[in-house]
Amino acid sequence: MSEGPGPIPATLIGRAKAMILKPNEEWPKIAVETGSKADILRSYVVPLAALGPVAGLIGSQVFGYGALFVSWRPSIMSSLVTALLSFGLTLVGVFVLAAIADWLAPKFEGQSNKTNAFKLVAYGGTAAWLAGIFSLVPMLAVFGLLGLYSLYLFYTGAGPVMAVPEAKRIAYTVVTFLAAAVLYLIVALIVGMIVAAVGLGAAGIGAMTGASEDEVTISIPGVGSVNTSKIEEAAQRAEKIQKGEIKPVGTDVLKEILPETVSGFTRSGLETMALGVAGTGVEGQYKSGDQQFTLKVQDMLALSGLAGIGSAMGIAQEKEDENGYERIGTVDGQWREERWSTSGNNGAYAVMIADRFRVEASGTVNSIEVLKGAVASIDQGKLADLAE
Repeated sequence: MSEGPGPIPATLIGRAKAMILKPNEEWPKIAVETGSKADILRSYVVPLAALGPVAGLIGSQVFGYGALFVSWRPSIMSSLVTALLSFGLTLVGVFVLAAIADWLAPKFEGQSNKTNAFKLVAYGGTAAWLAGIFSLVPMLAVFGLLGLYSLYLFYTGAGPVMAVPEAKRIAYTVVTFLAAAVLYLIVALIVGMIVAAVGLGAAGIGAMTGASEDEVTISIPGVGSVNTSKIEEAAQRAEKIQKGEIKPVGTDVLKEILPETVSGFTRSGLETMALGVAGTGVEGQYKSGDQQFTLKVQDMLALSGLAGIGSAMGIAQEKEDENGYERIGTVDGQWREERWSTSGNNGAYAVMIADRFRVEASGTVNSIEVLKGAVASIDQGKLADLAE
């Protein structure tokens, strides 16, 4: 009996080679294939999408990073967390971008077909994923720009796979990749925020089990698992947001939710923020003597659906020393973040409501209970109703 993983399937190598060298010949073959999304995910997307994160993990530990006269090597835990999250969110991105590509196709005189849209994104990303290998040597990461060849792959596949006419393919490709660029920035932001806040320990990507033809459970030992049906729910939600069927709650409505006073603290200022379909937010400043805190209510519409995936994977962190503590994770089914500095008497407390609204209180006060009380002053039931 052989031990360890077997060799990369010849079909994977052959397809990747064909996509790079002769995409115009390969796309018509792909268009008529009957494999399910789960098959494509297991046999093609997962091994190729893992190249960049794994190469980056190894490169960061062997070579480190440098700029001018400064060089540094991140901790193994930080690099591992970055790799795991990048890989997981890349898989999420494939489903979301496929939903966008499917929705856009009829608008450019093409045909809507969810399975074919998944093929277009999965195989069209070949160059970008192969270019991830340059992350093995951080100084060569600039060659990752060769991954832009995926633009051409997507363009050549739009006709055979989504029936987009020649005259519309450039526009279809550009619009879809603009959506991909926004998606990439969101993924990078999420990874950066979590890596900065969480020292997550995990063993690696684990088993993938199929519950049905197009349903796969992705497991990460020591972290948790998430079913691709949840990912597709997020994709469908993204599609509704793009169509305008789901809109961010107006700042005028959120302002009404902020209280004038909180346990002896009086509101001294108010700010609002609107980011189009990405979301909205309001922030109040509260003071009482030499104590002060800010209370924020944010409609994170663009990320709604993804927070639930993070919770399902069981991401959690708890640290404590003589200077304070930090706790991040899911408590009673609700995502919470709690930080407190005993030396500075300051901290932050935040919760996610209805997998969409983030309520946070942060500042310099006598105890964390003040911040918890401020968050509790927000009517969570009303926010949950607004999320419907």
